[in-house]
Amino acid sequence: MSDATIVILLLAAGTYCLKALGPIYFGNSRQLPIKFQEVALLLPTPLLAALVVTSAFSETSSLVFDARVVGLLAAAIALWKKLPFFIVVIIAAVATALWRLAFS
Repeated sequence: MSDATIVILLLAAGTYCLKALGPIYFGNSRQLPIKFQEVALLLPTPLLAALVVTSAFSETSSLVFDARVVGLLAAAIALWKKLPFFIVVIIAAVATALWRLAFS
């Protein structure tokens, strides 16, 4: 087996153990401690932001500035203006499409 396969198998086993630990530990209908609840509510936002930024600025192993960045900036401005989320998505898609139409 290659090193990558071993790493993937170890990570999969660790993930499975961590996921199984929750129901085993909290199986008797206990609530999470308040600190964990607060952290769990805050985690999705930075994780989603990291995924968006990573997918917008990277392609293979280089830093890229293209139409995705224009869409990201348009979405950031729309979010700053506190527009509804579905409008933000539409604005980002339109900005990206217009940039690609004009400069590709």
